Amino acid sequence: MAEQNPTLIIIDDDPLITDTLHYVLSKHFDVYVAESRAQAKSLLRQLEVPPALALVDLGLPPVPHKPDEGFKVIGELLAHSPTMKIHVLSGQNEEINVKHAMALGAVDFIPKPCDVDRLKEILQNALKLQEAEKTEGSKEQESCGLLGESLPMQTLRTQITQFADAPFPVLIEGESGSGKELVANCLHRLSSRARQPYLSVNCAAISPTLAESILFGHGKGAFTGAQTSHTGYFEDAGEGTLFLDEIGELPLEMQSKLLRVLENGEYQRIGETQTRKSKARIIAATNRDLREEVRASNFRIDLYHRLSVFTVRVPPLRDLGEDRYALLDYYSDFYARETGRKPFKFDNRAGQRWLGYHFPGNVRELRNIIIRLMAKYAGQSVSDVQLAAELDLMQLTSPNDVASLNDEAALSNQAMRHLQTQANVNLDQVLKTWEKAYVDAALKITHGNLSQAAKLLGINRTTLYSRMQMQEQ
Repeated sequence: MAEQNPTLIIIDDDPLITDTLHYVLSKHFDVYVAESRAQAKSLLRQLEVPPALALVDLGLPPVPHKPDEGFKVIGELLAHSPTMKIHVLSGQNEEINVKHAMALGAVDFIPKPCDVDRLKEILQNALKLQEAEKTEGSKEQESCGLLGESLPMQTLRTQITQFADAPFPVLIEGESGSGKELVANCLHRLSSRARQPYLSVNCAAISPTLAESILFGHGKGAFTGAQTSHTGYFEDAGEGTLFLDEIGELPLEMQSKLLRVLENGEYQRIGETQTRKSKARIIAATNRDLREEVRASNFRIDLYHRLSVFTVRVPPLRDLGEDRYALLDYYSDFYARETGRKPFKFDNRAGQRWLGYHFPGNVRELRNIIIRLMAKYAGQSVSDVQLAAELDLMQLTSPNDVASLNDEAALSNQAMRHLQTQANVNLDQVLKTWEKAYVDAALKITHGNLSQAAKLLGINRTTLYSRMQMQEQ
């Protein structure tokens, strides 16, 4: 039996590019093509196994001259499959776009036009690293490999120990790329259920129309194509643990059915009247603020209270202080072994920058930065300038900085940090970025009402519309 090729999804609205890449790369990969974010999402849900690799253009419909859709695709692909290796293949290769795509979780940025043989080599190297990471990930899960001695990490380990053997659900909250699945696995391994099954289902990856069948199973003849009965995740988990990742993506109609299971353990397969009992322990995870989702009527408040009997917050990497050095040493040694190269080292200024960087993409971003540095500077000393070229330094504020925006001294200090850490600052681009951020925020708050948004921003409606038009150009 011939070995199956790894799966690659190409998301690009230019048929000339997709046809060419499909023709050349289909000799080495099972290639799927999507022309838009919506089409990509639909395609992913039809595939039994998520693609190992993705090539994403930033300029996608409905506004192909802007990178926004491409950035959203990166986030959605990683929500669907956190281990997917995403490469951006785009003509929108301005420095700000490259760095933001990397911060979101892309492993590489390849400007158009590209050499196809070089592209094939890049994709095959990514596969090798992916396989190595899967093996390492299994070892981490077996040992509950939560690295670091910072206070937030000590608190996290204490919570895991306290909650591991409780029979109640646990809700894991944390930003994308922070390690929520590792925490879920630790909760299972440290519990008395450790010898029972541990099953994981990504709620973002299942089609709403199939969600009930996937979770609860179906009887023979329950719907067209149901030629035999089929168990669901709740049944297969037995008395073990069922991990529901990206729980905020679960459709509302399924939330009520999940609530019933949490309340009394009861569920039914589709097409059957027999009531079954689940004894599985539920762990859920989300990178959304479920309280906000409840207020927006996207998530049931009773389900939220059921899931959050115990809540574990996985700290973002920017809060972990010198743990960032421990992670640096661990992953640089790991990738050096896997690539057969010598680890790189930071000079003093680069080490200080590493400690001060905000890591919007958390541990996933850290690993990707290390991969790129290993490829460029193996066995060398990495300078401050070389490291800065790999970081997204435009995101200058954290949520705690909002109060300082009316403080001229604080803003001046912030501008100084930016000028000292970012090469070739473009003032017009900085101002446009900030203006766009405030316009977008005002429109979200007012649900697209231009008059209310203009009032919020302290300008008239005509001025707001004019500035929105200029941003589109």
